[in-house]
Amino acid sequence: MANLLDSVDLRTQLVGENRLELLLFRISSTQLYAINVFKVKEVVKVPHLSAMPGSHPCICGVANIRGTSIPVINLRQAIGFSAMDMNEDCNLIITEYNRSVQGFLVGKVEHIVNMTWQDIMPPPRNAGRNHYLTAITRMEHEGRQTLVSIIDVEKVLAEIINYDIRLSEEVLDEQLVPYMPGRKILIADDSSTARRQVKDTLGQLGIEVLETNDGAEALNLLKSWADSGKTVTDEILMLITDAEMPSMDGYRLTHEIRQDKRMSKLFITLNTSLSGSFNNAMVEKVGCDRFISKFQPDLLVQVVQERLRQIVD
Repeated sequence: MANLLDSVDLRTQLVGENRLELLLFRISSTQLYAINVFKVKEVVKVPHLSAMPGSHPCICGVANIRGTSIPVINLRQAIGFSAMDMNEDCNLIITEYNRSVQGFLVGKVEHIVNMTWQDIMPPPRNAGRNHYLTAITRMEHEGRQTLVSIIDVEKVLAEIINYDIRLSEEVLDEQLVPYMPGRKILIADDSSTARRQVKDTLGQLGIEVLETNDGAEALNLLKSWADSGKTVTDEILMLITDAEMPSMDGYRLTHEIRQDKRMSKLFITLNTSLSGSFNNAMVEKVGCDRFISKFQPDLLVQVVQERLRQIVD
């Protein structure tokens, strides 16, 4: 199983090329699920799990992986189905999101597939608000066209971890607070959970957040403003974009903005749950102004204040 991810470092070259690789797995016999390889540290057979009294019902125990205690989440239960029973076919997908490491209990792990973001579609609009999918795709699998559901891991973790959006007292620059109410910030993110957390964090300061679901939607909005004669930097203080999104990822979005003279000076922050030094390299390559990991309200506000100082000073 380890060989499945041996070349994960080489896969980082796909980032910024509007490509991704998905790790396919099962939590039922009939449906294929997937998560992005960049968020996967390794895949292992299920070791002994120690009980974790008082934990969330979806946490089925703690695994010791090379001396590190990792909470294990029953993914089938976490997305609304009955809990998965552990058997010899089960595996742990060890992931790193937002500076935390966790394991997801799944069934059979299939293989890795290479795709473009154009192949990735948002969930159906009639799926409602309570689903746990960030996207879907179709691919050839075992000789037939198969639907693959891509898990919104950020939503799963947010319901288990309950991220806090309260700000530290020392983070606010009192001289800048009067300049915040009425300011607008554009966010591009396919995760409704991530958008809500940014909106709730900045809403405390009177900042309005305009939401788009992916890079293409954000770019079309920016271009519509420019086409109508508006100055993009007058419309919004900055753009906050995720890295991974259907249709157009955050790196490609940033590249397209920098190539358009009408909006090339827009302040862009890459806000992503992906970790690793390659993110910093990609930020420099495509021309983002800042990179921050997701769900750090203090850091988010610090970046907003940094941008405000450029305008106010």
